[in-house]
Amino acid sequence: MKKTLRIEVDCANCANSIENAIKKINGIKNVIVNFMTQKMILEFEENVDSKAIMDVVIKECKKVEPDCEVYL
Repeated sequence: MKKTLRIEVDCANCANSIENAIKKINGIKNVIVNFMTQKMILEFEENVDSKAIMDVVIKECKKVEPDCEVYL
């Protein structure tokens, strides 16, 4: 399953760091964070609870950039 979200990220380096952090989360198959479009595309593994994973995704985003906002 894929999900596209709006994300507020301050720079391309932060977007890359967020992408790398999210790729390490169990249940995430792939992630793309695009600084220019301010969008994040998440691809989940099959048979996972995407809502539970989203909590972890948001926490990882905040670790990299505390003022990052993810709009569900």
